[in-house]
Amino acid sequence: MVPRRILLAFGAASAVLASADEALKSCLKYALTDSGTVTFAGDLLFQAAANRYNLNIPVTPAAVTVTTSSQEVAAIVKCAADNSYSVQAKSGGHSYANYCLGGDDGAVVVDLKQLQQFSMNCTNWQATIGAGNLLGDVTQRLHDAGGRAMSHGTCPQVGSGGHFTIGGLGPTSRQFGAALDHIVEVEVVLANSTIVRASDTENQDVFWAIKGAASGYGIVTEFKVRTEPEPGSAVQYAYSIKAGSTKRRATLFKNWQAYMSNPKLTRKLASTLTLFEDTMAITGTFFGTKEEYDNLQIDSQFPGANGSAIVFQDWLGLVGHWAEDLILDLGAGVPTNFYSKSSSWTPQNLMTSETIGEMFEFVDSADKGTLAWFLLFDFQGGYTSDIPASATSYAHRNVLIWLQSYTINLFGPVSQTQVDFLDHVNELVANDKRPYAAYTGYVDSLMPNGPEAYWGTNLPRLQQIKENIDPKNVFRNPQSPSPATT
Repeated sequence: MVPRRILLAFGAASAVLASADEALKSCLKYALTDSGTVTFAGDLLFQAAANRYNLNIPVTPAAVTVTTSSQEVAAIVKCAADNSYSVQAKSGGHSYANYCLGGDDGAVVVDLKQLQQFSMNCTNWQATIGAGNLLGDVTQRLHDAGGRAMSHGTCPQVGSGGHFTIGGLGPTSRQFGAALDHIVEVEVVLANSTIVRASDTENQDVFWAIKGAASGYGIVTEFKVRTEPEPGSAVQYAYSIKAGSTKRRATLFKNWQAYMSNPKLTRKLASTLTLFEDTMAITGTFFGTKEEYDNLQIDSQFPGANGSAIVFQDWLGLVGHWAEDLILDLGAGVPTNFYSKSSSWTPQNLMTSETIGEMFEFVDSADKGTLAWFLLFDFQGGYTSDIPASATSYAHRNVLIWLQSYTINLFGPVSQTQVDFLDHVNELVANDKRPYAAYTGYVDSLMPNGPEAYWGTNLPRLQQIKENIDPKNVFRNPQSPSPATT
């Protein structure tokens, strides 16, 4: 028999929770105009509103709101904070661990998809972009506004609100920096529900934190970014090697790493090496003429590979080609069950020949639990490495190669065999290097030291800023920085 005092305490706690739920519902409904919407857990359309990207991670928010203005965002944040709910923003909804839905149950989600404002200052070529614009929208609108461009990733369905604030790496990053390096000012809603502008001259700590860790510090509703002229002629190249000799493919990988790690290599070259079932593919873009590309003699590094090169004179055509390749390789924005991890290398700690050989031997012999797995080695460096690690909360400026690894189950939850395969690959290639560096764009929900891996030496400053502007940890997910006193 349960003691009566425990039953009474449980009943009192339940009443408080129920009251808070009703208080939240009433507050959110009042906070939104006729154009905004709110859907609560249990409502008929709730699953469609939440729309989990990673089906392997079941997350149920308390509410999903769709806002039409910064003022609505501020009102929603106040409702959540006053009723002790956490808050997370959702732009495109592509968080690998569903952190845009809170990561844990019970968050209030602020969907920014209606924040579609866009304008271009044709004097300084700075664009103002609402945080609900998807990358495909950004590309098109910059093009229409004077043939402009900025660095970002290749998936057109990804939202700018998250992508611009975690890093935003893409094919032009070696020339122009990451997406966050283009940001000159933001409008952001803070945990105390105020709406502020942040830049290098105003609310500098907020601006610093936003550029790499925004999900724990506020909700950016609008960006002001510098832009570049659209690249002109470009060559899209591809080399593929079918499964065969383990030693041969390991040798080609070594050639790729050696070629890409040459410090004198032009920043006009972008490259990705992908391993998947039965194939190794080397793809990328050279931003220049076909003659300039031929002079690089890339094909000499991959003897026996099937190669091709397509010349693009049209920027939108090139970006569209990137999106088509992504759809063929990864399924792009289609929700599914998957697990992901990331690793990285600097010019000083590249994989040794022995490690590369061990990686290919393991990949060729291991039980992967699925045919749908990918290891993507993305070549970076260049402009992104020119900026000091302390300049933004995004800390991994010295990374030359990122490994983005996936395992997918199209028919149900990811198995332990799949998780073990990815974990072992990443442990093997890490080669005991410390400190371990991971990218928040490839978030790993199972990584125990997430904040340390994502923000490295910048974590202490992030924790202090968190203490100053969000001491109650309103903006949080399972791996966001905690206040300094927590």
